[in-house]
Amino acid sequence: MLQRTEGIVLRTIPYGEADLIVTYLTKDLGIVKVFAKSPRKTKSRFGSSLEPLTFSRIAFWGKEDAALPRLTQADIIHSFSSLRESLQCFIRVSELIEQTLHLVPERDTGRNIFPLLMKTLAIMETGCLNPLIALFYKLKLLEITGFLPGLHICGRCGGRSNAFHLSHGTVLCVKCSEEEDVSSRLSPGVTAFYSSLMRWDIAKLERLKPDAGVLKELALLVDEHSRYVTEKNLRSREFRRV
Repeated sequence: MLQRTEGIVLRTIPYGEADLIVTYLTKDLGIVKVFAKSPRKTKSRFGSSLEPLTFSRIAFWGKEDAALPRLTQADIIHSFSSLRESLQCFIRVSELIEQTLHLVPERDTGRNIFPLLMKTLAIMETGCLNPLIALFYKLKLLEITGFLPGLHICGRCGGRSNAFHLSHGTVLCVKCSEEEDVSSRLSPGVTAFYSSLMRWDIAKLERLKPDAGVLKELALLVDEHSRYVTEKNLRSREFRRV
């Protein structure tokens, strides 16, 4: 069966001497892996369409339940080449791609992640080093996949608390925590900023000017929460310039 859609290249893995396994986040089929025949040859008909982050119209052939259908067409719509040309931009985007692959199951079509990633990449083309963009994407991804941390009220009784418990993914009051160890104490600024941030549109993030300490505290908490949920580290973070 031939299927057509639009997709963003998340990852490519060499297969044999000249082939690739390409992972796409598609517009209507979720995350899909396909087999690309001979794209690493000089005269490949795929050209640069399989570069990471490239947004293309694609077609692939295989049985409906095939684990690895064959890619037959990839026509570039937008290359996002500027994000690959800057090492620091590419590292930051790679963090978002890794987290997406860790949290989103293949062929899961019940998510709204494709437009989120498209908007994020478009904004990062104009200012990829703004840490607020990556943080916003990570939070929205956690929200869509059902793993958003609870930082407002106790996750059990609804009471007030600033004690975040990593193993529960939420703040817990003293009564409900049953003397469990607290992972971190949230500052009032983090709780307030978190509440505000989740209501913003990604296209208007440049209007936000959070305190640097608050932004760092929230970013560290979100990364630690994500590591706990996925049980995986983001390898791309090892390359980020301090």
